[in-house]
Amino acid sequence: MQRTGVLVRPWLVDFEQFVRARGGALYRYGFVLTGNAHDAADLVQEALLRLDGAWPRVRKKDDPEGYVRTTMARLHISWWRRRRREDLVAAVPEAAYHDGDLDRIGSDSVLWDELRALPRKQRTVLVLRYYQDMSDAEIAAMLGISAGTVRSQASRALSKLRVLRPTRAAFLGEVAATAGDSGCSS
Repeated sequence: MQRTGVLVRPWLVDFEQFVRARGGALYRYGFVLTGNAHDAADLVQEALLRLDGAWPRVRKKDDPEGYVRTTMARLHISWWRRRRREDLVAAVPEAAYHDGDLDRIGSDSVLWDELRALPRKQRTVLVLRYYQDMSDAEIAAMLGISAGTVRSQASRALSKLRVLRPTRAAFLGEVAATAGDSGCSS
């Protein structure tokens, strides 16, 4: 098969079609995992780079997208572990690129803010459990941890979310009361 004078491997066309068809969904999944557009784009790019070499084998599987999602989740956990060991700097050198539409959707949600407050591992477990509708055993296999660790991470995350919810509700109530006090009285 040739395209514009260059020999193209037949499976490469399938790979390009897969990326075009499922790239947006993978990006959204990466956004839910990472919490920001820049890291989501990096995560998708890295997963697709790894998939490119394995595509002739992966395309024969029942669920190639599941394979990519598993790769993304494992990469996310790996990055999380690596970042945990890095020394953080006081100031960020430059602002990251943000996709306005995706950021607007994410920033409008109170729940998304609460999820962002969770540690990455706990957030990943909740995303896989509730967004991907995976069982504890499936999550454990995907992340390379025990099912008990999955349950404990989910339990801790849900406990933190329960604590955050009343705090956030009280804060929002104070903001609303302050806004009401500053209005004109008749």
